[in-house]
Amino acid sequence: MDYHIEIKNQIATFTMNRPDMRNAINSNVMEGLEDFVSEVENNQEISFAVITGSGEKAFCSGGDLSEFHGFRTAEDAYPMLSRMAGILYRLSTLPVPVIALVNGAAVGGGCEIASACDYRLVSEKAKAGFIQGTLAITSGWGGTTQLIEKMGQHDVVLRFVSEATVLDASSLEAIGWATEQYEGNGDQALEQFLGKMSSIHRSVHRAYKSLMIRSWEGKSVRERMLEEAKQCARLWESEAHHEAVARFLGRR
Repeated sequence: MDYHIEIKNQIATFTMNRPDMRNAINSNVMEGLEDFVSEVENNQEISFAVITGSGEKAFCSGGDLSEFHGFRTAEDAYPMLSRMAGILYRLSTLPVPVIALVNGAAVGGGCEIASACDYRLVSEKAKAGFIQGTLAITSGWGGTTQLIEKMGQHDVVLRFVSEATVLDASSLEAIGWATEQYEGNGDQALEQFLGKMSSIHRSVHRAYKSLMIRSWEGKSVRERMLEEAKQCARLWESEAHHEAVARFLGRR
């Protein structure tokens, strides 16, 4: 299966399970994410939600270009982009803290998924970046809007997305994207990270998260994420994008 959902000890975990494709997002994984957020939204016993990838090399490499490259126009691309932006808005506004356990590379849309989480616990071996610019498009799943809200510093965010480069874990922590780095086993790192928070009743975490959500609602974050998807869709139909994707697929 392309994904796994597990609920254990009041922690709901979604694992992208396409290690041979560097955990790239396809339609099946999108459906799985929708099921996952619905479960967390409706299960009052859940205290935390975790997003991670299978294997040791990749958290998520973004959208599966072998599936989505067939989209040629803005009208073709927008339904996929807006659907995923909607999923990530729901992920960001889950009523519990959401942790991205970034066990490996998180690039393009993978970096957007991690950015939609409240915390990013990053392996010291991991790298991440908004590399969409190398394909002549912008972020299309609302990730830049998430950065604006969560990182805040204008020049740091703009440089992060505009340079379209991949940063190592130390650099990601330095700019404020990575919450913490960890060494070794990700499950152990997650347990340690949640140690103090786990001793606090989940009603407290839910109450604090609701304050964040109300702030985002007042700033029209969902609408801005969908506008981000539209902007990407307009660039998607350009020849520059199609040529860049063809070169990328040719190199693979």
